[in-house]
Amino acid sequence: MPTSPARALRSKILRIHRLLLDAYGDPPRPRLDPVSELVSTILSQSTNDALRDRAYDRLREKYPTWEEVRDAPVREIVTAIQVCGLAQQKGPRIKQALQHITRERGELDLSFLKGLSVEEARAWLMSIEGVGPKTAAIVLLFALNRPAFPVDTHVHRVTGRLGLIPPKASADRAHVILEALVPPELYLSFHLNVITHGRQVCHARSPRCEICVLRRLCRYYSERMESQ
Repeated sequence: MPTSPARALRSKILRIHRLLLDAYGDPPRPRLDPVSELVSTILSQSTNDALRDRAYDRLREKYPTWEEVRDAPVREIVTAIQVCGLAQQKGPRIKQALQHITRERGELDLSFLKGLSVEEARAWLMSIEGVGPKTAAIVLLFALNRPAFPVDTHVHRVTGRLGLIPPKASADRAHVILEALVPPELYLSFHLNVITHGRQVCHARSPRCEICVLRRLCRYYSERMESQ
């Protein structure tokens, strides 16, 4: 009996997962509470982890509670997070998100999302201005241990090259596809190891195919070899 395309892709994902575990190990991920994860993820947009963490730490040093951040002047928030870039956009976005949560819930607490379905929780988070599928999925997966699969630029690029998503699939569409294909218990480690692989090996402009542990499973590598 022929194997279905989805079944073949799931089998391929398991092989990729094992190879990434061998290469990078099972990645630890310190868990923040959901509000802190939301702020951290907003800070992470278009910057690296080191600068995100510096901005986050400076914000927490200046304002020990999220209520203080919510009530602070935007210009002071912007100054505190300047190191991570795009502070003029991220500062107002953080304040608006904290105000939104307080307005809707009466307090800065997102633990109630545990009691909702994943889709209901995702929709609630995405009702916050500036929160898209990636940010919502990160909060759900990392802070609430809910089965949502985040797709950032590295995940989108690497899974596209591997042939796990169609060549022209958008990042938003990739969320849906990968959540259906990747076993939920692997979401966290697979997501983080794919990001590591994208940063260290599968670069956007000059992928290091010659050292890639996934090249035998990679559509991009196969097509590249055929063209030579």
